Amino acid sequence: MRLTSNSFADGQRIPGEFAFGILDIANHVGLGKNLNPHLAWDNVPDGVKSFAVICHDPDAPSVGDDVNREGHTVPANLPRVAFFHWVLVDLPADLREIASSEFSHEVTPRGKPGGGTPHGARRGINNYTNWFADDNDMRGDYYGYDGPCPPWNDELVHRYVFTLYALDIERLPVEGRFTAQEARAAMQTHILATANITGTYTLNPALA
Repeated sequence: MRLTSNSFADGQRIPGEFAFGILDIANHVGLGKNLNPHLAWDNVPDGVKSFAVICHDPDAPSVGDDVNREGHTVPANLPRVAFFHWVLVDLPADLREIASSEFSHEVTPRGKPGGGTPHGARRGINNYTNWFADDNDMRGDYYGYDGPCPPWNDELVHRYVFTLYALDIERLPVEGRFTAQEARAAMQTHILATANITGTYTLNPALA
């Protein structure tokens, strides 16, 4: 199975229109268009009954003490953890493409709702749910896609891995407010094939 995108090339920078945050020299970060990128796939194995898409950043800081603090940097050698940006399941078996902006076309304070998803798919919550938990203006359940917004003072360029899963079941056995970890666990015995594509992104002017 092969996964490609018209929005960015594998291993190359993701354009700002697909990001939650964009570089703003005066304020460090501004809001991006937050469009989901285009994805397309082929060479699908026999027996597929649905697809799932998960996007994660494996380079999120494991400790937030220095994140976005004036006069500080997040060192490149700091241990990193996964931050999930997109959880999408139950895409139909005959689908071969997701259009740019089809699932996300703006930053939504307090998060996009869980229902009303194209193609009858379902979306789980991403890690902005946790990130904004203590922010009175932004807290909420962030369903579906919300793009890159790495720390503006991070010495490391972040990677964003989009993974497509071909599954042998039509409906993943997760319900309600589910996470990427719960979706991954539910699909473990149902994966026929996977494919991925990786983009990079930074808000550090020294690395941009």
